[in-house]
Amino acid sequence: MTANPPEEGFDQAEFEDDELGEVQIETSSGRKRLFSKELRCMMYGFGDDQNPYTESVDLLEDLVVEFITEMTHRAMEIGRTGRVQVEDIVFLVRKNSRKYARVKDLLTMNEELKRARKAFDEVKYVGAEAKIK
Repeated sequence: MTANPPEEGFDQAEFEDDELGEVQIETSSGRKRLFSKELRCMMYGFGDDQNPYTESVDLLEDLVVEFITEMTHRAMEIGRTGRVQVEDIVFLVRKNSRKYARVKDLLTMNEELKRARKAFDEVKYVGAEAKIK
């Protein structure tokens, strides 16, 4: 059998699968849209339409990427050269009470999840060891 010729107007380079199996769409500037799916869900959760305008999602993603980039650059300037550490981010948001509280909550939750995973792995390991004997 012969392979079907590619359809006219379809650019294969426009779409790529990342390691999670999601489709990433490249913008005209060449930057991939990484957060579109999550932002659409967040926008809906905050009262937007279930399918918000693509332009709105793209604008919001541009703002998010700009914020992350700016915070990363600022964190790299205050901490060890070329490295971003958690303490650097905490230092940057220390005067903004809402951001500081959110960072603190997320770090606390991360520690709790680490402890829970460790306890679960220990129980699983002990259970497997008991089956061997």
